[in-house]
Amino acid sequence: MRITKAHKREMLAILARVYGDVTTALNYSSTFELLIAVILSAQCTDVRVNITTTRLFPEYNTAAKMLALGEERLTELIRDCGLFRGKAKNIIATCGLLCANYDGNVPGDFDELVKFPGVGRKTANVVLSQAFAVPAIAVYTHVFRVANRLGLAVGDTPLAVEEGLMKAIPRADWGTAHHWLIWHGRKVCKARQPLCGECALGELCPSANKT
Repeated sequence: MRITKAHKREMLAILARVYGDVTTALNYSSTFELLIAVILSAQCTDVRVNITTTRLFPEYNTAAKMLALGEERLTELIRDCGLFRGKAKNIIATCGLLCANYDGNVPGDFDELVKFPGVGRKTANVVLSQAFAVPAIAVYTHVFRVANRLGLAVGDTPLAVEEGLMKAIPRADWGTAHHWLIWHGRKVCKARQPLCGECALGELCPSANKT
């Protein structure tokens, strides 16, 4: 089945109707907390991250406070969040840079964000989209899978899929649309057992009932 631009527009219209204004499932109350939560979310569910940050953020909710906490203590506090040692090291290093170079404030610039340890394209795009309302598409695992299955953006790497989605989706919808794909991947287009029979996109999807 060849996916045309018209097919893609119809898919996006259906996703918009089904998922509307959904947003991130991560809990945060500041740009700094969002940055830390997204760093913690690498290879970890949002549910687990929210459990961890509920314990962490009430007391350590600024770069200065987190830096003063220190890597050893932070490691203990995030131990139930996968890859905790590397994440603790990156978070403390990031907090050090924030305090030294940005007065503790998270910058709203992609090139600046990716300088921080533990911050790649996905994390930077989430922060820009969620905290600064900058049009950006963050390619999570769910986004990568769903975009490929639907044919919205076919690619072997997150960057290739990101670039494909940027072409397929109107710029004004980038920030919202990647959440449509995330939630569709969580609820319906699951990795191992996609619920094709329940999918609103079934008639348009080239992968329907083939996974």
